[in-house]
Order: sequence, then structure tokens, then C-alpha cells
Amino acid sequence: MFWPMFAVAVGFVGLAVLGVLAVRVFVEARRLGAQVADSARRINRAAEDLERAAVSAAGAAESL
Repeated sequence: MFWPMFAVAVGFVGLAVLGVLAVRVFVEARRLGAQVADSARRINRAAEDLERAAVSAAGAAESL
């Protein structure tokens, strides 16, 4: 009777470990998603700044 109960206990512990790891993966995936969104906003802002600078430079070149 010991071995079947031991196998059930080991199976339960294994499922608990997998559950904890799944939660950690979920949390890290959400954190990565937030970082990707932040990076996309920064890239868009830099692209807008570059576009404004290019328009300004083109205007300055035209006035020469």
C-alpha cells in the first residue's frame, strides 16, 4: 500500500511544481509584453521626432 500512495504523492507534487512554473511563465510573459509595448511607443516617438527633424532640415536646405 505504500508504493501506490507514494506514487500519488509524487504525482501531486509534480503537478504542483508544474502549476507554479506555469504561473511564473505567465507573469514573465505579461512583463515582456509590457516591455515590448513600451519599446514600441518609444520607437514611434523617435520616428516622429526624426520625421519632424527631416522636415525642418529640408526647409532649411530649401532656404539656402
